[in-house]
This record gives sequence, C-alpha cells and structure tokens, in this order.
Amino acid sequence: MPETTPKGLTRLAFGGDYNPEQWPETVWQEDVRLMREAGVTMVSVGIFSWALLEPSPGAYDFGWLDRLLDLLHEHGIRADLGTPTVAPPAWFYRAHPQALPVTADGTRYEFGSRGAICHSNTDYRAAAANITTQLATRYADHPALALWHVHNEYGVPVSACYCDSCAAHFRRWLTDTYGTVDALNEAWGTAFWGQRYADFDQINPPRRTPTVGNPGQALDYKRFADATLRENFVAERDILHRLAPGIPVTTNFMTALSQCDSVDYWAWGREVDLVTNDHYLITDGRRTHVNLAMAADLTRSVAGGAPWLLLEHSTSGVNWQPHNPAKAPGQMARNSLAHVARGSEGAMFFQWRQSRRGAEKFHSSMLPHGGTDTRVWREVVELGSFVDSLRTIRGTRTRADVAVLWDWQSWWAQNLQWRPSEDHDPRERADAFYEALYDRHLTVDFAHPEADLSAYPLVVVPALYLMTEAAGNNLKEYVENGGTLVVSYFSGIVDEHDAVHEGPYPGALRDVLGLTVEEFSPLLKDDRVRVTGPDDSELTGDVWSEFVVPRGAETVWTYADGLTAGHPAVTRHRLGEGSAWYVSTRLTAQGLDALLGRAADDARIAPRTDLPRDVEVVCRTGESGTFLFAVNHTALDTKVPLDAHGTELLTGERAAGHVSVPAGAVRVVRLDD
Repeated sequence: MPETTPKGLTRLAFGGDYNPEQWPETVWQEDVRLMREAGVTMVSVGIFSWALLEPSPGAYDFGWLDRLLDLLHEHGIRADLGTPTVAPPAWFYRAHPQALPVTADGTRYEFGSRGAICHSNTDYRAAAANITTQLATRYADHPALALWHVHNEYGVPVSACYCDSCAAHFRRWLTDTYGTVDALNEAWGTAFWGQRYADFDQINPPRRTPTVGNPGQALDYKRFADATLRENFVAERDILHRLAPGIPVTTNFMTALSQCDSVDYWAWGREVDLVTNDHYLITDGRRTHVNLAMAADLTRSVAGGAPWLLLEHSTSGVNWQPHNPAKAPGQMARNSLAHVARGSEGAMFFQWRQSRRGAEKFHSSMLPHGGTDTRVWREVVELGSFVDSLRTIRGTRTRADVAVLWDWQSWWAQNLQWRPSEDHDPRERADAFYEALYDRHLTVDFAHPEADLSAYPLVVVPALYLMTEAAGNNLKEYVENGGTLVVSYFSGIVDEHDAVHEGPYPGALRDVLGLTVEEFSPLLKDDRVRVTGPDDSELTGDVWSEFVVPRGAETVWTYADGLTAGHPAVTRHRLGEGSAWYVSTRLTAQGLDALLGRAADDARIAPRTDLPRDVEVVCRTGESGTFLFAVNHTALDTKVPLDAHGTELLTGERAAGHVSVPAGAVRVVRLDD
C-alpha cells in the first residue's frame, strides 16, 4: 500500500507554496531563516517551474532545484515537490499549438496564463510524463522530499476542451462506456428531436447549438472531461509510485462548492494517497466560517474520514474577487485551526513570500511586502507556535453526528438547461441545510448516496435531482433499519442518464417517502407561500411548491395559500424502524431549523442549548486521546462546557467543567482519559 502521510514529517504541516525562482538566490538564506522563526515544517515547491526545469526541449536545468532542496533539508524543512504540468512552457505551445484548449463555441485559448491545456492531447501527455519521469528519477531519494504534488487544482480554470482531439477521445470513451451505439441511443434518448446516431463516429462534443442540446450527451461530456483529467493524474502518479516508492502522491483539490463544480471528488479521493485541499473565503455576504467548515467536512469525507491536509489558504485577503478584504486580527489562526478541528493535519498557505510581479502580487502571503514588522507576520509566527503545540493530534479522526448526501454528478445534471425553475440552485440548498445543521452544533460527514449510512442517526438530502435505483434502495433500507431521513424537493427525479424514472415523481424516492408528486409548481420571483403546521406554527417558502399526494406518509405542515393551498408541504413517513421526512418548498432558515428539530427528535439527537451561535465545538479522537476544539467566531468571550477535565494545549492551562474561549479565539482541550 502507498504511504498516506508525508515522509519524515513528525509534526503537523505548517508552511506554504514557496516560489524562490521569483527571487535572487541571496534571498533564499533569509527565507529559510525566517521559516525556522515561524515554525515552518514543509513548503510546496516547483509547481509552476517547467520552463525553468526544461528551458528548451530535452535540455534540463536542475541545479537551482538541487540547491533549493539541499537548503531546505539543511534547515529541517520538508518539501512537497510539484510536477509542473499545469504550466507547460512557451516553447511547448510553439511546437504543439493543438495542445491549447478550445471552448464550446470554437475559440482556442492562447498561452500566457495557467492551466491552458487540452488534456486529450497526446503531445501534452508525452511531455508531462517525461518531465515527471525526470523529476522522479532525480529526486526520489532526496532527504527533503516528503510528498509529491501532481499538477495544480485540476478543473480550474479549464475543465473541458472541445477540439477534434477531444472529439476522437470522447468517441473512444463512449465506446468503452456503452459498447454499442444502440445502447448509447437508448441512454441519451436520441429518438427525441431526431438525434439518433448510426455510428460512434457521428458523435461530437456538445459544441454550440442553435438551442438546447441533448442533456444526456452534455452530462456524459462532463463525466468524460473529469475522467480525462483523472487519467492524466493517474499517469503521473503511477510514474512517481514506480520511480519513487514510499513517497505519497497527491494533487490539491478545491472541494468547496463555492470554488469548483467540474470535478467528481468522490472518484478523485480514491486515486490520491493523501487528500489535500485548497480553500479560500468567498466574500459574498455569507458567513464565511460556515463555508469553511462545510469545505473541511466535505474534504474529510472525500478522504473517507481519514486525516487530510489543507495545502492552501490565505493569511489575509486574496486578489481575484471583486472585493478582497483583509482578515481581521486573529482570523487567520481561527480559520486555520477550524480546518485542523475538522481533520486537517496542518495548515499550509499560498504563499510564503508575497510576489512583486505577476497576476497574484496583491494576494496575501506568510511574509508580506511589508516584511516582518507587520501584523500578518506576527500572527504567522504565533500560529506556527499554536500548530506545533498540537502535534499530538496527528492521526486522530474527527467525530461526526449526521450525514449529508451529496453527488457532483447530480449537481452537473441539475445545472443543465431547461429545468422547471432557474431559481432552484442545488448549491444554495446544500449551503442552507449545512448551515442549519451547523447552527444546531452538529458535525457533518458528507456521503455518496450509495454509501453505507448505518453509522448515522440522521441523514439529510438537500438536493439530489439525479439518483440511481441503487441509491433509492439504499435510503429505503437505511430508514427501515431505524434511520431518520430528511429530503428536500426535486430529488430522486432522474436516473444516471438524466432520464425521468418511470412512474410518478419522485422516482427513486417514492417508496421511502411514502408519497407521489403529481406536478411541480415553481414560484415566480418574489412569490412566497405560507406553510402551517403543528401548534399553529407558520413557516415561509419560496422558489418551489408541489402537488404532493401522501401514499402512506402523514402530513405535518400544509400549504396555506398559493396554487397548492391545502396540499401537504412537509410530510413524515414511518417505515420499518425509522422515518423519512419530505419538504416540498424552499424553507427559510427558521423553517429549516423547525424541520430539522423535529427530525432530530426522531433521531434522538439532543439539542445543544448550552452553546451560543457561531461557537463551534468539534472533537478529534484516536490512540493519542480525545481532543475538543472550541472555535469562537463571535465578539464575546464564552465558556464551553466539558464532560471531563483536560489540558488546554495552546495555553497549557488545566480545564475543569468548562473551557474559557476569548472572543475570536480557539481553544483545544486534550480530555483526560
């Protein structure tokens, strides 16, 4: 089995992307001195260095990288060494212009940015394999090498190419997937609009068409594009495994739903030795710490619950959003340790030294333009000390309370054209349900719809438009065996080919929910519906409503007005030993809390009334003990109750009965055995 932890790293990872090629070598000595002062344990190097490593075809210059890795080793700093295949050199594109990707409307991108790659191009594949082989051969036994870092952020900024090479590759992929063109015609429903194919050679990528194209084709092209990226990762990974055994191989994911929607991370999580992730706060008016927690939980889930590593985030502001505010004092540490609470084995940043030139010169860094006499630098040094004090948590796992089902392929299908309402956004529902669970102080695992769910008393389905028959059967068995299920509207509608399940909606979920839906009734913008229920409670919905017909389910809340007035809005179906809840409108945060409160009662999950809003409490546990993380995102000091005595690791103080957490701070208590 491949190694899954960075070789030689005995503490948590702390550091960031290091791009010394942007600076004279005289600066390197200062860099490593300051790295030691900050407590840096690992840096990522070489990620964008192909043009320097191979300045002309077949001519290599490894001298500077030799000196860099030797310098890092001399100062006890481990290296996460990149294969620079995200940024082929200018000479490569001059020789192979067909390696530049083409958009769906036929525009070919130019050289001058990053990630401008047709991943089906055989010349690119050969060149990528060659530079990876050169690096692995030279550095497999270098004492600084801890981790291989393949490529960079697959799927961003280009996830799919539509050129003729991709068309030929797509046809081969379809042949392997379907076997016969008749099977493809059946899956895509090509009898509609006369789209039937007589041969695979007649099929092209879903390029620009006069109106909406075939949704089955569009969905399969998203799968093909993702699989093609993954083929190239696996090719590089296998070279590294063969030539550098014992060194784990990763690539940096972007699991946050706010950052990447083109990659099926369930599939990718099975291919890396160590799951790593990049996360940046999106300043869109949302509570950014909730998005952070969600991304961390999602990353841990992609890792199968195992520890993972935050490979990039920012010390302060970024540079690529319309507005890029600085982080508040203490926020850097709070963000970093919140990731650690949810399973990360450290906190890495982009980048170590702030660039003077290039597109990201205003992106914050560990060592800012202002140098060491800056707030950011002082906070970096303090955070390095914090991270070092947490070394005993290595290898422990985060404990979850509930599961949320998510499937990237369902997201792709949902976001195709011509759905009942453009206002229904699966990401918005996932965010909303997660935030409601977060506000109930429940730690979330994400799970694939066909995964084993038996460990969770409560499973939530915010948005699963696409659901296989196997997934539907899985949820039915889960409820029958005593689980509590909550499902939101427009879920279970189509199969894996975007074909509506035979019979009435909601297809794959009819039996477990004990109901059918006669018709969707999406609401116009700014329309609202009132929903009344137990104890004269009244909730509000928008965007969506449905004509629900109970087939064994009981009505809990009812539409009080609108076209669906008098019809069930929220139902509960007792099935076997468990229960399944269904909500057929988009409830507000208050409504979601009321719904989840009732479902939590079914699941026998006690409410956490002893914790204020925006104070998160998460536990990691393992052979080295149980560690309670208390993260205070509020402006007020608070006290978090403890079930046992313990030692607070950041201050060294003893904690009994409770731990005091200052405003904006984090405390980590190792509970006594």
